[in-house]
Amino acid sequence: MAHTHDQARHTSEGAPAGRRPVAEHAAQVAALIGPALAARGPETLAVADLLAAGPLGSLPPRRLAADAVARVALPGFDNSQMDGFAVRAADLAGARPGAPVRLPVGAPVPAGTVPPPLPAGTAVPVMTGAPVPDGADAVVRVEDATPPRFDLDDVAFTAPVPPGTYVRAAGCDVAAGDVVLPAGAPLGPAQLGALVAAGVTTVEVLRPPRVLLVSTGTELAPVGAPLGPAQVYDANGAALAAALAQVGAAVTARVVPDDPDALRAVLAAAAAEPRADLVVTTGGVSAGAYEVVRQTLTDAWFGAVAMQPGGPQGHGQLAAGAAPGGVPGPVPPGAAPSTVPVVAFPGNPVSALVSFELFLRPVLAAATGAVPARRPVVRAPLAEPLDSPPALLQVRRGRIDDDGRVRMVGGPGSHLLAHLAAATVLVHVPPGVARLEAGDVVDCWEIA
Repeated sequence: MAHTHDQARHTSEGAPAGRRPVAEHAAQVAALIGPALAARGPETLAVADLLAAGPLGSLPPRRLAADAVARVALPGFDNSQMDGFAVRAADLAGARPGAPVRLPVGAPVPAGTVPPPLPAGTAVPVMTGAPVPDGADAVVRVEDATPPRFDLDDVAFTAPVPPGTYVRAAGCDVAAGDVVLPAGAPLGPAQLGALVAAGVTTVEVLRPPRVLLVSTGTELAPVGAPLGPAQVYDANGAALAAALAQVGAAVTARVVPDDPDALRAVLAAAAAEPRADLVVTTGGVSAGAYEVVRQTLTDAWFGAVAMQPGGPQGHGQLAAGAAPGGVPGPVPPGAAPSTVPVVAFPGNPVSALVSFELFLRPVLAAATGAVPARRPVVRAPLAEPLDSPPALLQVRRGRIDDDGRVRMVGGPGSHLLAHLAAATVLVHVPPGVARLEAGDVVDCWEIA
């Protein structure tokens, strides 16, 4: 019999001694960065500029910082829901199949025209979206008329219609002066369409989170720089900068050698005005001799989380205007944070990206309105067996094959970035499981 594994178990199992449970660490990170994200100030943007900035799918996600109020009603006038005949309902009160009411046909009303008032005892062709003439209070679909055509001098109706039939009343969606979108609403395709329809020309939006992304390691070379002996390119900075931008962050990326003074200088700039809302570091958090982040952030928490990859983690705070490592003071209720949160990821590239998916992406996406805030979860059977460290949440890379089964892409190693690039799902093997067989059902986060 195939086994199934519930996603909730992934983060609720007890962790081995000395390791923090994944759910506990996620909660700690969310509590740390939440106040800084909530304290972001607004900026005013023209709706036309938002639309002109590029294809909507390429725009950074945004949330409204204040209610957007309709300048015009939606719809702005009574209009027809169907192609049909505008009539006075009272004229058709006696219509029956055996005793139809025949009315002369007036001039047609196409969309975009202003019709004259409808005389009693007359029907006029009206197109979908066109104004309903004054005096008319119902629309009869053309297919319900006899004959079902517009090019006639008169037309018969075999049934009465209630007033309001197929009439979109002015303001039935939004009245002028009403809130068309409340503060906090994300600006997606439907929301931007509603703003334009309601005549809204400018909006107050929360500014993007400012994120300083610091890749640490003397071995790192920036993208495009010559590669020296024993150096590697900064894949962490490239991958995480793109991941942060996808959830609406404005990213400043830096590469810092394993030198505490160099890191302190970069972090001091992050704590100065305009302050970063969040600092994300990669590397320097483990137990080696050159762990520059641990050596610099002396008041931060560093430890192991019960997961693979991504076990070494850290987080702390920078006091605004203070040297890194200084103890920040308390934040008064309702005041902007006086500190800059720091989230420290391990240096292996797969570890860094998996850490981002588990701990940062959900919080940032919820703050900016990025969709989906949480990765879609699918449950699928394994195409092959796999082993897993029983005390840890293991996150493996995989693809769903044509038969709906999960096939692993590469091994569990945290350096296999090309294998992660080829994966479409992150496969979650929960704690307490040492081995899964082909056919066992697992939870997978869709990442592509």
